[in-house]
This record gives sequence, structure tokens and C-alpha cells, in this order.
Amino acid sequence: MSAPLVIKIGGSTLGSADTTFADVAAMAQSGEVPIVVHGGGAEASRWLERMSIPSRFERGLRVTDEQVLPVVVAVFAGLVNKRIVAAINAAGAVAAGLSGADGRILECRLASPELGFVGEPVAVHPAAISALLAAGIVPVVSSIGFVPADGPDQLVNVNADTIAGEIAAAVGARELVFLTDVEGVRDATGSALASLSDSDARALLASGVIVGGMVPKVEACLHAAALGVPVRIIDGREAHSLLARRERGTAITPAG
Repeated sequence: MSAPLVIKIGGSTLGSADTTFADVAAMAQSGEVPIVVHGGGAEASRWLERMSIPSRFERGLRVTDEQVLPVVVAVFAGLVNKRIVAAINAAGAVAAGLSGADGRILECRLASPELGFVGEPVAVHPAAISALLAAGIVPVVSSIGFVPADGPDQLVNVNADTIAGEIAAAVGARELVFLTDVEGVRDATGSALASLSDSDARALLASGVIVGGMVPKVEACLHAAALGVPVRIIDGREAHSLLARRERGTAITPAG
């Protein structure tokens, strides 16, 4: 089996009338072995608003308290995950949904008291993902992890960009692609960058040019790139952007 391709689908592009799921199915049918990772923050925010639960963010990460956690788990591991699975199946491939708690894939620790039940990955156990790949099934992994406890494991919300980088490194992915709703990373003048070195990316982070939800995305890219995984951020709103990914977006290269 060839090295897999990890595709992180941004919540802001979910549900749009695009070609993403057809591209994933085409890759699976051609033997490219994709793994899909997703969050679903926009959908979670809609459900929280309906329930009159406020959404708060710190450094691009959702503060997840006892009220927010059940909604996030239900939306990410349930509603959004199954929508993606159904869409890939309908496009001609076979997909199965998982969360990072299934098969104890994503072991975490609590990131900080201020964020509540937000996990920071400490280990990836990819056996369940590998089993699906070996069976020719596209794994669709939602951004829910677990923290080991004396009783039942504690479910935690984990940033999907971070999960994508960790999974890509753990499975020896040949490439990690982030689908988002921007053309790529932009410099201080607002121009999209075709490539970005480790040092330049860190300078943009330190200077505040990269802000908000792009911060954990670029940090995840840098982590994966440092572990030898080629990374690219592309605009998922463009038709067949996955199939044409090498000519689009921003490639992030490791240090040295």
C-alpha cells in the first residue's frame, strides 16, 4: 500500500456545492489512499446559537466548557462526520467515519484551564485508520480526542488542523493538504504566497500577520513539515482544487 494522502477539510467549506468529495472519491478509485480529517466549527456555532450557548475563542481555538462539549461532540463526530461519509460514498468511493476517540486514535492532555475541555495531542495510535485503508475504505476522522482517566476516557475537542498534522506524521503521509476558504497564506501586503519557509512562517506568526484561525493551521503545517511531511494550503472553493493542488495555494517547506 502506498503512503497515504491526508486531506483536512475546513468547516467553512463544508456543505458548499463544490467538487471536494468527488475529488476524494476519484483519488480513492485511482489508488491514492486518502485520509480525510475535519472539524465543523461553523456548524457547531450554528447549533450553539440555536441553544443560546455563547461561542468564545482564544488564539483561534474554541473555549469548550461543560455546556459546549456535548454539542461539539454531537456535531463533529455525528452530524458533520456522517454528512461527509455519505457524500464520499455517493461520489463512488467507500468511506467510514471515526473520531479520535474511536480505537483510541488520538490520545490527548488538557491544553489549558482557560480552554476547558480542549485537548492537546500527545500520541496518535493509527491502527483503526490503517485497518480501514487496508480494506480500501476512506477513513473520515473528526476532531474529537480523549484524555485517559481512571473511569471512562474524557472526550475533548481538538483543533482539526492540529489533528491533521499529527495524523499525517503518524501514518507517514506523502502529503498533507489543507482545504480552506482562502487562496493560501498571505504576506504583510496581502499577497498570496506560493511557498513559505519555516523561518518566514514563524516570522509572520510572531509579527501578527498570521492571526485567528490561520494560527493553528500554520502551526500544524510547520509541525508536519518538520517531521518530513510535505504540506500545502489550498482554496477548497475552487473546482477540482484537490486534483490540481500542485499548482495552487501555499506550500510550506521544513527548516533546512
